[in-house]
Amino acid sequence: MKAYRAAILSFDPDTGAPRYWSDGLLVTGPGQGGAAAPRVVLALGSFHELIRHYPGLSVESIPDRLIAPGFVDLHVHYPQTDVIGSPAEGLLPWLEHHTFPQEARFADPLHAAEVADFFLNELDRHGVTTALTFCTSHPQSVDALMSAAQPRGLRLIAGKCLQDRHCPDGVRDTTEQSLLDTEALILRWHGIGRLGYAITPRFAPTCSDAQLQGAGELAARHPGVWVQSHVAENLDELAWVRELYPQDRSYLEVYARFGLLRERSVYAHCLHLDQTDRELLRERGAAAAVCPTSNFFLGSGCFDFASAERTGFLHGLASDVGGGTSFSPFRTMLAAYEAGRAGFTGGGPAKAGVSLAPSRLWWLHTAGAARALGLDGVVGNLAPGCEADFVLLDPRATPLLARRTAQARDLEELLFALIVLGDERVVTRTVRAGSVID
Repeated sequence: MKAYRAAILSFDPDTGAPRYWSDGLLVTGPGQGGAAAPRVVLALGSFHELIRHYPGLSVESIPDRLIAPGFVDLHVHYPQTDVIGSPAEGLLPWLEHHTFPQEARFADPLHAAEVADFFLNELDRHGVTTALTFCTSHPQSVDALMSAAQPRGLRLIAGKCLQDRHCPDGVRDTTEQSLLDTEALILRWHGIGRLGYAITPRFAPTCSDAQLQGAGELAARHPGVWVQSHVAENLDELAWVRELYPQDRSYLEVYARFGLLRERSVYAHCLHLDQTDRELLRERGAAAAVCPTSNFFLGSGCFDFASAERTGFLHGLASDVGGGTSFSPFRTMLAAYEAGRAGFTGGGPAKAGVSLAPSRLWWLHTAGAARALGLDGVVGNLAPGCEADFVLLDPRATPLLARRTAQARDLEELLFALIVLGDERVVTRTVRAGSVID
């Protein structure tokens, strides 16, 4: 067993309410799967109350630090690591001029491997311990990322991008081969260690009906895998989808028609939805990955947090690198707060804003995002039985942050100061499945 004494943040597994101990004890140890299984949380609580149950336990004392669940990034593109900060007039020009040329380079396995290592190092530096990521249309891009992630013990879900039309040579695949490659990758990687596979249509405009149909059939044959794609991000994109799919009521219903809207389906953005779409997400158990830094950067609009909460569909936060402008969960949480306060979805009538509580923002990037992935009680929290993924945070990492956190009157003020003023310097240690990441 390993034990840590510090301030500890966790969440109630049922309500999502924050649980906080200013002087806490976290005990980790082997799970039920034996020595090869990830280490799990055995107990947490007040140090003085809990230590009595563990006589003789060796405890690492870490004063002036906060232990919190590892962050869960619900949508990120590892091949777009080198696209961050590329200027464009909007989503579709950005894809054409920056993203597709970079992704074509992943036909080279050496390039894919080099970027994979850099990408995973960035996740470590920023305290991200679970990620759902796109690869490119090249199977070797998946192999490179999974091969790099497996020895690290990262809980990573990834998939080959499916796109057989309306994209340039170098990234466009062929329908039949793309589906054969996808199934081969599922069999090779899904369930290996902490790895998972996601069937990954890029978005409906770049996938033929035959490819979407095949993806839905794969999802039916492999119900344990994930599905990930994009929906309702941009008004120009919506107009394009209406031209391509005039028979469907909405963009989201295109995916539903092909059997791609179900539990363990995660759709990035979900900005321009109507109430019928929101209810469909809830009914099918599918989730929205909210990508606020990307939405601001590309001028796509703001996610309607109030309607999402009212309807009750699953949603969590995501960086969306490289449309997103940072790997940092702190930047993402701050942008989500600002999007909520903005009170509009873009291109439509103004809506009342919502002020998301700091603890709620944090939940949406940890336990809430894990719930959206169908991994509730597995990652994203420090409740007993969860895999021991956590970060050690320094609330005094910078002079301004130290000055502000010293005056925090309660947990919400402390968390909000970290959200507004924090960055990767706050993350002093990342622990995955009980193993410290150097």
